[in-house]
Amino acid sequence: MRTLLPLITALFLLTAAHASGGAEAGGHEGLNWINFFWRAVNFLALAVVCYWLLAKKVKEFFTGRRAGIRTALADAVTARETAQKQFEEYSAKLDKATGEIDQIGEMIKSQGLVEKARIIDDARKAAEKMKEDTQARMEQEFNTAVRQLRVEAVRLSTEMAEELLRKHIRATDHEAMVKEYIEKVVNKN
Repeated sequence: MRTLLPLITALFLLTAAHASGGAEAGGHEGLNWINFFWRAVNFLALAVVCYWLLAKKVKEFFTGRRAGIRTALADAVTARETAQKQFEEYSAKLDKATGEIDQIGEMIKSQGLVEKARIIDDARKAAEKMKEDTQARMEQEFNTAVRQLRVEAVRLSTEMAEELLRKHIRATDHEAMVKEYIEKVVNKN
């Protein structure tokens, strides 16, 4: 009612100013106080009826609006806090995942270095084994070649000796050698 009283007073003054505004077409030049009074009463009755009909609904509207705004603000604060918590959770998860990725990268790098060292070591061992095998094979081939050369040298020297014997030994020399060989065999037994 306190907020309505200044409104009614302002409307009353505006109505009074309008009513005192000038003469009507009938030629009356003075104020028509009876008409003004009935108009003011009519306006006051209208204002009271409007207040009586609408005051509760207007009050409920603004009270509901205030409660709605309060609820919306509370919901917004809750949503902001929830979003902040989710942001912090996701940020922590992202930091953790980044750390794990870095650890995995370091682990892969160290395993790669170990694997590289193992491969180099295996290659070095394989090279040494190949070198030893090659050395052994060379020695074996060399020994085989030496044997073959000896066999060939013996064969060639035998052929040469036979040819020399055929050219230089006569039948008399042959008989003397056979006799000498027989004597040696007989003396031995």
